[in-house]
Amino acid sequence: MGFSGILLHISSLPSKYGIGTLGKEAYKFVDFLCKSGQKYWQVLPLGPTGFGDSPYQSFSCFAGNEYFIDLDTLCDEGLLSETDLHELEPHCNDFVDYGWVYDTRFKILEKAYNNFKNRIPDDYISFCDQNRHWLDDYAAFMAFKNHFEGKAWSCWETAIKFRNKYAFNKLKSELHDKIEFFKVVQYLFYKQWFSLKRYANFNGIQIIGDLPIYAAFDSADVWANPTQFLLDDNLMPQSVAGCPPDCFSEDGQVWGNPLYDWKHMKNDRYCWWITRMKHSCELFDIIRIDHFRGFDEYYSIPFGDTTAANGRWESGPGMDLFDEINRRLNPKIIAEDLGIITQSVRQLLQSTGFPGMKVLQFAFESDQNNPYLPHNYPENCVAYTGTHDNDTILGWFDSAQPEQALFAIQYLGLTKQEGYNWGMMRAVWNSPADTVIVTMQDLLSLTNEARMNLPSTLGDNWKWRMTADQISPSLANKLNTLMRRYNRIE
Repeated sequence: MGFSGILLHISSLPSKYGIGTLGKEAYKFVDFLCKSGQKYWQVLPLGPTGFGDSPYQSFSCFAGNEYFIDLDTLCDEGLLSETDLHELEPHCNDFVDYGWVYDTRFKILEKAYNNFKNRIPDDYISFCDQNRHWLDDYAAFMAFKNHFEGKAWSCWETAIKFRNKYAFNKLKSELHDKIEFFKVVQYLFYKQWFSLKRYANFNGIQIIGDLPIYAAFDSADVWANPTQFLLDDNLMPQSVAGCPPDCFSEDGQVWGNPLYDWKHMKNDRYCWWITRMKHSCELFDIIRIDHFRGFDEYYSIPFGDTTAANGRWESGPGMDLFDEINRRLNPKIIAEDLGIITQSVRQLLQSTGFPGMKVLQFAFESDQNNPYLPHNYPENCVAYTGTHDNDTILGWFDSAQPEQALFAIQYLGLTKQEGYNWGMMRAVWNSPADTVIVTMQDLLSLTNEARMNLPSTLGDNWKWRMTADQISPSLANKLNTLMRRYNRIE
């Protein structure tokens, strides 16, 4: 028996206030998962987002996204009033308006903070103590960032950039209330997140979380832990992450993330990574590690280059890191092993025992030996119709090469009566894969306008939202029937 789940990020949930939250609609979605015979809810990274709105370029590897705090819940707790909420113009549109959310969310959270200060609960003190290893630096980072008009930490005044003790403590003292605000906001986020997770787990739903391999350069993590990264004497990256030129991208991709100093990390037995993984194990039941190949070999591009042409492959930590992680934590991990995979990456994946990923949309570019065709799946894998980086199934059919679309139709026995999206989902549910994840957009038969992300582009990504009426009892019943048919329900 295998199990199934749905990929839907928190931002895509329905809500009145411009973006999905950890409120009642999230609990309704858990109920929908239960009625649908699902086992898993997969979400994207939960960290606070900045320019570009990507959850994969966060201000922190540990903090939660303040936008996801549910305002109605704060009202129920007496931290906001109905009047406060009425001042927000409802934004129930189908896409996230990040500009509006940015302009309004922190203002109303400041009202909640001012009310919170008058009756600080005991568990807030324990929350701060238990998370001091990241919370203090993150709160200071965000307060300082606002103080320096949103500039990246590398552009702050020199003494603060280098964390000079006297200047650092002086500015912390001056911005004490602003720093406390960000601590309280994180407390509110985590209180709501763990309440939702408990509800999901109690109802038999496990949460799959996403762990980006790299930290953003403009993050509290790099600013507070510069020795963990390959930075020069001026705290600028020596090289940055990306991927080489290939048939899809003539110039390759320059992601801009600073690279890890793996030698330094090995010497302290990967202390930073162990701390990060421990935190993720508390947040999620299963962790999907993005860009797994980077632990075997990572692509290093000289800092300042605008293309990836001059990059080169460097050796990563390999099994040494995962031996230490498993010895200390033994987490449940899914390895994102997509793209061009070498024999050494395959060997690393085999050594870890982690399930890799199979994406059905990649299956129709060659012949019957294509590893993404369902008949070639091993049991120990997680099968997807598509991920957040892919088009929806119906969007894929609109843009696929005619010969690829015909291959898919013939191989899968697709019909318009069934729906091409339902036929492709049927194929992965009926495959040998232990775990299957489909996107909510595909379950709703949506086309290209519901695509979550188009890699290497800015402006129109991470915006899609579901409406409240799209989760229906009939859809839940249909899914439940299919799960029973393909033996993916307990």
